[in-house]
Amino acid sequence: MPYDTIIFEINKEIAIIKLNRPEKLNALNKKMLDELDDCIKNIETNNAIYGLIITGSGNKAFAAGADISELHECNKQTGKLFSEYGSYVFKRIEQLTIPVVAAINGYALGGGCELALACHIRFASDNAKLGQPEVSLGVMPGYGASQRLPRIVGKAKAIELIISGAMIDANEAYRIGLVNNIFSQEELLAKTFEFLNTCFKNSKLAIKSSIDCINKSFEMSLLEGLHYESQQFGEICNTKDFKEGTLAYLEKRLPDFQNE
Repeated sequence: MPYDTIIFEINKEIAIIKLNRPEKLNALNKKMLDELDDCIKNIETNNAIYGLIITGSGNKAFAAGADISELHECNKQTGKLFSEYGSYVFKRIEQLTIPVVAAINGYALGGGCELALACHIRFASDNAKLGQPEVSLGVMPGYGASQRLPRIVGKAKAIELIISGAMIDANEAYRIGLVNNIFSQEELLAKTFEFLNTCFKNSKLAIKSSIDCINKSFEMSLLEGLHYESQQFGEICNTKDFKEGTLAYLEKRLPDFQNE
């Protein structure tokens, strides 16, 4: 499908999604969620894509939240559907087994912050502002912040941020573990590419299995997760990458992984 609210590009092994409603500070509307959902399907079926970067068009915002004009029309029934659909799309992003990095270039508020939370890693520009201001609109987070934010920054800090509606800067977000690193806005995308390309010197099969196991850890008990990890470890031990990586170590040379 053609995309009107996002820009989708592939740079060698890395896909880039740019939220593209700069006149609305890249606010998330139904059409954007539809296009994100379709884009994720394309990524899932493209075996040549090994990483994904999500960022915003322009220099002001990653995404400044959900589209308030759509949100205002919600009632009990449609509000539930509104929340469920955004959560469904973000969960699909979270469950990808390629690394997904949010390059937060400016405001990431409300639904925009929740989209960043669904990414595996978050890098922020030095002018980024993050927050969950939903309570100031008489509503609560609906795209997963009440569930993901406590897992990332802890229960007390998550409650503080959500019930105050406070907006924090990149330095505070880094201090509490909400973002992994901070770069200048000019360097943000380049540094994000650099990080992924450094990761890709390792076995991409091992990276995918590692992310899969980490994702499963939030859905399983410890014993179930350990069992699943052992199964995946066994599968990896049956790959050419495993034999090459361990042999290269023994021979004191760099490995030549073939993703097989």
